Amino acid sequence: MNSINKQTLKLRNLSVSFKIDKETFKVVDDVSFHINKGEILGLVGESGSGKSVTALSIMRLIPSPPGKIEGGQILFNGENVLSLPPDKMRKIRGRQISMIFQEPMTALSPLHKIGSQLVETISLHKKINKKEAFEIAEEWLKKVGISDVSQRLYSYPHELSGGMLQRVMIAMALMLSPQLIIADEPTTALDVTIQAQIFDLLLQIKNENSSLLLITHDMGVIWEMCDKMIVMYASRIVEEGPVKEIFASPAHPYTKGLLKSIPMLSKNTERLPVIPGQVPSPSEYPPGCHFVDRCSYAVEKCKTEKPVLKQITDKRKSACFLDFL
Repeated sequence: MNSINKQTLKLRNLSVSFKIDKETFKVVDDVSFHINKGEILGLVGESGSGKSVTALSIMRLIPSPPGKIEGGQILFNGENVLSLPPDKMRKIRGRQISMIFQEPMTALSPLHKIGSQLVETISLHKKINKKEAFEIAEEWLKKVGISDVSQRLYSYPHELSGGMLQRVMIAMALMLSPQLIIADEPTTALDVTIQAQIFDLLLQIKNENSSLLLITHDMGVIWEMCDKMIVMYASRIVEEGPVKEIFASPAHPYTKGLLKSIPMLSKNTERLPVIPGQVPSPSEYPPGCHFVDRCSYAVEKCKTEKPVLKQITDKRKSACFLDFL
């Protein structure tokens, strides 16, 4: 099997913009990466880096207007989903590519019971009767660790805790055995115990034929869960490579800053190091490197020229004028 056949997803030069009033702002800029079958890829970066917009683009859920996919390709099993008609995309969405959304309370309908929403998802993609669909829904709620399943199937979303809702979202995303699972900050606002349970659940249920794109701002989660990682900052990829190699020797100043900010029990310092400032809005991107205003290594060239993501080792890429390896 060649490397192309092993790829579940491949993004080529994806660019996404949003038009606000009369101005157009690019929020995803020339993003390219791939995920192999059975692989877990971590997409990390602060809020405003373009992670969620990238994920929604893969699902073709960018609201238009104001959003627009300006260019590039999104290849799923070699087929460009951007060129598919809406009805064919609907058949892929949920069945072959599924997504665990950041906020389950807003992703689930507040007007319909949990069971009805699960059954509807199954019925859209499988030709089975309602009784069989309910049995599948019940089985998956048990798999994700929900107790009193028969009662929960007839509950409304507001009657369930945040942890339970996220488990429902995971069941909905996995019960049709998709080839690609996108998890966008799947444990936001949950306590650490529930977070650990949900990540363990994803690892247990994800099979060798499925791939997982895990979007997070938590470098600890990346270390525990992922094979490869991509670091995004202000619409662009700034670093890419195997998780262990990047943690051992980060090649981009932004990645260095993220890793230094991870709490460690062995460190006896009063305060963790922080990256000064914040991610600029798309209307305020500098003409050169987008990280220049927060970078302690910046030189004059960084202010005027855009660094290109380039190969620095066999498996590593970085978008920086300086060589840290």
